[in-house]
Amino acid sequence: MDFEIVSPIRDVETIAAGRAIRGLRRLRRRYGKGLWRKRKGIATVRLRDGTLHEAELHWYEAHGIGRWEMKIKFPLLD
Repeated sequence: MDFEIVSPIRDVETIAAGRAIRGLRRLRRRYGKGLWRKRKGIATVRLRDGTLHEAELHWYEAHGIGRWEMKIKFPLLD
């Protein structure tokens, strides 16, 4: 990851679940079978250069497997 999450993730929403997820086959092959969900939320992140920003994060998550492939989708203006 090119960033570090420094606050709890809030306003978490499920974007897609199950077969509605693009790349579900890839997730299952790489991380295992599970009830996969694509989720989003807002958190404070520290970038490589040390600056802190509020950002919208997207990730994939499955019960018993955890959160994977977290990325910043939209840096929010501070």
